[in-house]
Amino acid sequence: MKSLAIAALALALAALPLDARAAEPTWPPKIVKIIVPYAPGSTPDMVGRIVADDLQARHPGASFIVENKPGAGGNIGTDAVAKAAPDGATLGISLGGPLAINTLLFSKLPYDPAKDIAPITMLTSLPSVLVVPASLNLNSVAEFVAAVKRDPAKFAFGSIGAGSLSHLTMEAIAQRAGAAMVHIPYGGSPQAITAVIRGDVQAACLPAIAVTPQLAGGKVKILAVATAQRSRFLPDVPTLKESGIDVESDAWNALIAPAGTPPAIIKQINDEVRDILTKPSVRERLETQLIEPTPSTPQALRARMDAEIKLWSDVIKRGDIRIN
Repeated sequence: MKSLAIAALALALAALPLDARAAEPTWPPKIVKIIVPYAPGSTPDMVGRIVADDLQARHPGASFIVENKPGAGGNIGTDAVAKAAPDGATLGISLGGPLAINTLLFSKLPYDPAKDIAPITMLTSLPSVLVVPASLNLNSVAEFVAAVKRDPAKFAFGSIGAGSLSHLTMEAIAQRAGAAMVHIPYGGSPQAITAVIRGDVQAACLPAIAVTPQLAGGKVKILAVATAQRSRFLPDVPTLKESGIDVESDAWNALIAPAGTPPAIIKQINDEVRDILTKPSVRERLETQLIEPTPSTPQALRARMDAEIKLWSDVIKRGDIRIN
């Protein structure tokens, strides 16, 4: 009798861990879709594919598929993530626009970043630079501001689209400097830097990687970086703040999931992706594009989303900038 009782107790104890494990969510499922809200070849797309490639190598029994859903300033793809089942089968690459700034630019979004998105981790940061045509013979931000104030009718700035970080940063520079400039939006960085080279516009704030290949030709000049600190990729270029303009702008990417995704899944993905971003091979691939890995906790990403709204709300209001 005693032996039967002991055997029954042993069976019960052995069953507890199995039951606990069965109750825990498992990740990844057989297919994981990573939605990128921008076109193939964009920086978010490249970052998303680097992450997907490494996750695929770690989990050969699963398939990691990158799906591009561009449009509406990143809102379409981010909305697809927000409305997906919160089971770890859908992740998304997103950034400051659709995760924060677009709440200020659009009268109505199809999703609420504060309620419908689960932050996982920051991914990368890409420095932006203030660039002007070399033909203007301007060598500093102070000289640029003075020239604009002297003859504002001769100055227009280009951007990679209305409401983009490129647009807002230049608008902030103009506001802080008390210098009005005409905004001319373009379809992307290649078109915008071409406009600077040709002198169609007299300034732009663009991703550094779009500008640095053009320096050797001598047609453009970088006056400042928009990041809080100097970029290690451009150590001799001062920041806007160093140059007397209190503007800070940072083009970043992040990994997100639908709200309601189990915390255990969020933690596992966060742990794996943070590890991926420390790998020398991954860092080398990113550095060729002047991209800095910036992994974080989910809480830090949420704080960054909130901070981005505070950072740009006054600029958008003063500039009366709206998309719809």
